[in-house]
Amino acid sequence: MSIHSMTGFGRGTCANDVFQSAVEISSVNRKQVEFALTASRDLNCLEPRIRQSILQRVSRGRIQVNISVAAATSTTDLIEVDLRMARALEDAFTKLSAMLGRELVPTARDFTSMPGMFRAEETSIDPEEAWLVIEPAMIEAMKHFLDSRSQEGSALLHDVRTRLKNLKVILEAVTAAAPGRSARQSAMLLKRLAELNCPVNPDDDRVLKEIALFAERCDISEEITRLHCHFEKFHEYLRSGDSPGRALDFLCQEIHREFNTIGSKANDSGIAQSVVSGKTELEKIREQVQNIE
Repeated sequence: MSIHSMTGFGRGTCANDVFQSAVEISSVNRKQVEFALTASRDLNCLEPRIRQSILQRVSRGRIQVNISVAAATSTTDLIEVDLRMARALEDAFTKLSAMLGRELVPTARDFTSMPGMFRAEETSIDPEEAWLVIEPAMIEAMKHFLDSRSQEGSALLHDVRTRLKNLKVILEAVTAAAPGRSARQSAMLLKRLAELNCPVNPDDDRVLKEIALFAERCDISEEITRLHCHFEKFHEYLRSGDSPGRALDFLCQEIHREFNTIGSKANDSGIAQSVVSGKTELEKIREQVQNIE
């Protein structure tokens, strides 16, 4: 399976002798799956059917479906005219002409301005008849919609894998710098004692004990091991492609926690700089993961 983005768009159309329809499906990021339908009131009863069809293919994101259905051919009997009112208006103008002594003829504006002169006939749509053109249009829209999510997902996958490689390089730098921390701590301790005019033999038990305590307190080997495991798990989820967005987001949190722990325990400027670089790269990965279904 491939990685899919949570954002996408697709449109489909279909027509027969009775109706013509257009279906648009779009989505944006959400932690959970949401569904919204915009359609005429006559088609609201189709929402459960449409929802089920969509959510069988989508597991995360806010899915917006817009459906429009119109008559396939134009009709001429959708507007009714009140003939009695029209004749009454003409009679009124005739009487007014006689009263004023000059001929007055009603214009088109006079007829259209009369309330109730024209009445639009309300037409209803049979949902089952409309479904015959909605379903094919929805299938076409869904295909384009999934294709767009897949294409963007491929770009996300490439970017995340590249940044994971960068994280691995950063972790290798941390791993290489870790063993020398005890020696650097020993040199720093002796230097401070010398500055205080308290020279001490490097083989002094007190110095060796202090260095041993530092090494134990600042051991980051477990964090390094866990980070390697998290990286491998990250790649495993990316390879599976089985809607890994939530799992990847959780892994980002765990990786961030391990880097924080390394930064606080290491007490080393070089390692601290690598940790900052790692957290910066991780934040970019996390931004991309937020878009993965």
